[in-house]
Amino acid sequence: MPPDAFDVTDKVVFITGAGRGIGKGIAQVLAEAGADVAVNALTPRHVESVAAETAGASGRRVVPVIADVTKNDGVEQAVGAVMDAFGRIDVLINNLGDAIRKPLVALPGKETSALTDEELDLVMDVNLTEAILCTRAVGPHMLARRSGKVINISSWTARQGGGDMVVYSIAKTGLAGFTRAQALEWAPYGVHVNSIAPGIFPDPVTVGDDGVQQARDMAARSVPLARPGELREVGYLALYLASAASNYMTGQTIFLDGGMSL
Repeated sequence: MPPDAFDVTDKVVFITGAGRGIGKGIAQVLAEAGADVAVNALTPRHVESVAAETAGASGRRVVPVIADVTKNDGVEQAVGAVMDAFGRIDVLINNLGDAIRKPLVALPGKETSALTDEELDLVMDVNLTEAILCTRAVGPHMLARRSGKVINISSWTARQGGGDMVVYSIAKTGLAGFTRAQALEWAPYGVHVNSIAPGIFPDPVTVGDDGVQQARDMAARSVPLARPGELREVGYLALYLASAASNYMTGQTIFLDGGMSL
């Protein structure tokens, strides 16, 4: 039986980008721990099945929310839907993120093209702008209650950077800075803001079995613990940050990467 401090029974959690990958793993763990969960995605393709499967396995309410949370209108739509369904948001998890592996400018002797303006905007929007917009939208509800948890999903590249991932690294580094600054602003009101920075966490739905094996091979060479992470392992850390067990922690970015960032 876990300590009471880790109890999230009846908490309402809103997770962006939760149709697959890390967001899906977080949703599964928190629902199984007793939370009611709203899972967001841009399209219903994966998120509706994630919601149904997670609800069936946990016995909790898990509601899909279809919206583009990189835009103000979509954020208002999504937050409104969660408030209509549950009446409050106790925990916001800004999980949406993606990378486009291209150099900032074309490199001599390399065939890869440079990042386009549209791709640059997309990478910044899904990895940083989304977190700012969703936090801004949920903030008044948490501040009025003087209670709440915001968890941003960053990346190990926030510490080390990465070739052909310059803008992604910029966005994730910015997310760590946003976490620190917002934590200071909201600390007097009892609202905590922290980040998780995952390393290699492949999802068979996204990359297929071959992609998972490639991730394992790469992790065996480059990760001190010699393996990729399991999606639910991010969920376990998110459970800590969503619960009262983390009430003396704010503004931190925790690297969950098997030692990659050391």
